[in-house]
Amino acid sequence: MLIYGFYGISLRLPLELITFHADIQNLSLSQTFSSHFMSTPLQPEIKDHAKLADFILFSQREFLLNLSKELNRDNISFAQFFLLSYLASSKELTMTDIARKMGHSTAAATGLVDRLEKLGYMERTHAIDDRRKVMVRVTSKGLDLVSRLRDELQHQIAEAMTETDATDAASFMTSYRTMDTSMASR
Repeated sequence: MLIYGFYGISLRLPLELITFHADIQNLSLSQTFSSHFMSTPLQPEIKDHAKLADFILFSQREFLLNLSKELNRDNISFAQFFLLSYLASSKELTMTDIARKMGHSTAAATGLVDRLEKLGYMERTHAIDDRRKVMVRVTSKGLDLVSRLRDELQHQIAEAMTETDATDAASFMTSYRTMDTSMASR
């Protein structure tokens, strides 16, 4: 298994599904990243970027497929879960803020919120300072769903990390934190 993290999302991938290098199964995590994604630690080549781009696209697809299976059980879409998980880390947002974050029109964002509200995952309130302003926040049921799915993902990561050599796992986590910090600052 290989664990991959990107933009705060981590996932566990079976190595036999990764096709860009035939012997990747025989490599440790640190060898995989250093010898297959980077020509030298400081000077990546264009082909290394292409390999990493393929890996990210594959990983995102795999992640979305696995997440979709879980979300289908709760009758919500990935877009609804993205909104729910984003709101779980915020106190409350206006519909305009939600539309901006989702990259949708306010009408489309309203549709997402309507469905989540009907399912009991979100609720609307009025702003204290301006009763005309509608605020949206996650309910305890919504927080429970987000927490359950994050816990499940964290369990899978922890399980895979126990199967990995401690030095390789530490090296991977150091690389992950560096990439995550770099991407977050952009």
